[in-house]
Amino acid sequence: MFDLRSRRLYLCVPARKDMAVFLPQVLRGGVDIVQLREKHLTDEVRLASARTMRPICRDFGVPFIMNDSPELALESGADGVHVGQDDVSVERCRRLMGDTAIIGLSTHAKDEFLEGLSSQASYLSAGPIVPTPTKLGRPGTGVAYATACEQQSDRPVFVTGGVTDQNVTSLVNAGLRRFVIVRYLTQAKEPEKAARLLREALDIALSAVTVEPT
Repeated sequence: MFDLRSRRLYLCVPARKDMAVFLPQVLRGGVDIVQLREKHLTDEVRLASARTMRPICRDFGVPFIMNDSPELALESGADGVHVGQDDVSVERCRRLMGDTAIIGLSTHAKDEFLEGLSSQASYLSAGPIVPTPTKLGRPGTGVAYATACEQQSDRPVFVTGGVTDQNVTSLVNAGLRRFVIVRYLTQAKEPEKAARLLREALDIALSAVTVEPT
């Protein structure tokens, strides 16, 4: 059973040919939860990637999450599944995967977030705080939305949208505590170095503020 409250850097990564090299690099750098976010490839390809990622995550003591499909999560031995507003319900995921599985839910607006709080989700994501290519056509929610979600939540909130080592301090100062990372790491020329820079900036920022137990 993983303590999600202690997790700070959540990597969403598509299937990639160098996964066996890339994933240990970013985990050594400080990523502490990983999701295979792949919406367009076949189930066979997604499972193959998951079967590469799962044992690596296990070796590092890091939760491995599948995107969208609780069925594939079960088949791959993932620790949980993350679903969006248009995917299967959190309740269905919970029925299929059991009480100890990690179930995540994306939210992009106040009503979605409040509804998520009444669900059986293990954690919620909020954002994207700025427009991002991974959410084409979706406007940014702004930092204030994510901060309000953090303040209202009784469970961990992971913030999405353009987080880097350059802006994470200001986001922490705004009241945010946990972050989803995509392009900053998946497009990095030196993934381990990039992850380490971000983790160090985040840890320094957190040490400078009073972190309430959320």
